[in-house]
Amino acid sequence: MRLAVLRERAAGETRVAATPETVKKFIALGATVAVEPGAGASAAIPDADYAAAGAQLVADPTVGAEIVLCVQGPEPDLLVGLAPGAWIVGGLDPFARADRVEAWATAGLEALAMEFMPRITRAQSMDILSSQSNLAGYKAVIEAANAYGRAFPMMMTAAGTVSAARVFVMGVGVAGLQAIATARRLGAQVSATDVRSATREQILSLGAKPIFVENVAGIEGEGAGGYATEMSAEYQQAQAELVSAHIARQDIVITTALIPGRAAPRLITDAQIATMKPGSVIFDLAAPQGGNVEGSVADQVVERHGVRILGFSNTPARLPADASALYARNLYNFLSAFWDKEAQRPVLDEEIGNAVRLTQAGKVVSERLLG
Repeated sequence: MRLAVLRERAAGETRVAATPETVKKFIALGATVAVEPGAGASAAIPDADYAAAGAQLVADPTVGAEIVLCVQGPEPDLLVGLAPGAWIVGGLDPFARADRVEAWATAGLEALAMEFMPRITRAQSMDILSSQSNLAGYKAVIEAANAYGRAFPMMMTAAGTVSAARVFVMGVGVAGLQAIATARRLGAQVSATDVRSATREQILSLGAKPIFVENVAGIEGEGAGGYATEMSAEYQQAQAELVSAHIARQDIVITTALIPGRAAPRLITDAQIATMKPGSVIFDLAAPQGGNVEGSVADQVVERHGVRILGFSNTPARLPADASALYARNLYNFLSAFWDKEAQRPVLDEEIGNAVRLTQAGKVVSERLLG
């Protein structure tokens, strides 16, 4: 079994799909690993470290490879060295790049989208969305703190007292929980909201104040697959009224709400931004999916009513070393969990295989893309 690790070509992508740590582990399974020179440079991993781990450094690692590991799906012209039946494993962005999925199918490649990993207990260690969202939630608070013109914690000095910053986190998934924890560590007064009622206890457990609509039912439990779904018009109106009353008193707002395969839900309007104090900061983690905040633009600082709105196209890529380490372990955990020693290759089971498989035998087979 030969694995290939490509240098990422997408603009702003600093991560790499394998590290020397995971290269050693794949070799221990009996695989050969070929790495494109410079693949780890942006994540501070020199070629010499891959070589020391046992990897082969070759200009085109896809030649003869049976599995290609990637962070973002490679363009078809980079995969000419692959034979039909080879696997592409990574974050493939299938909803936005249906053209690329079709091209992989036409080439006879089997594309496995790691972002389609089911949210089940045995797949937790394989979940790239969780590992990368954790870092994104942390980085969102750090970037907001940097843009905010005041201190986060309360400070009592001989010259007077500095009040703690007020931070409001909207959306309490993996990124939101890490944003709450980070803001608390920095000494802020933190509140948070979500449409899923089960998150109330999680918010409280982190020492933050839950802000919930009380008179209209939200989602009981965790929602489908651990994600929120779109709410009724009645709930959306009640949520907007609650947020409007709360957001005017906040210094920092972090928005994290996403619905897989859909545009990001709008959580904050321009009118609500206008109620915030000048100098306040909003970090929109959903900016690349259309944004939770009216007027947000990915990779630009937008100022409205004296409030700065930030958001990046690829927040985890701003922590390349840690993001790569976690991502690479996700991929190793996935392939090693299904490694057949006799066949010397991974053999997927039906539950996870059907969930992540986009293409097979020349066709697009994912129900999520065909449905």
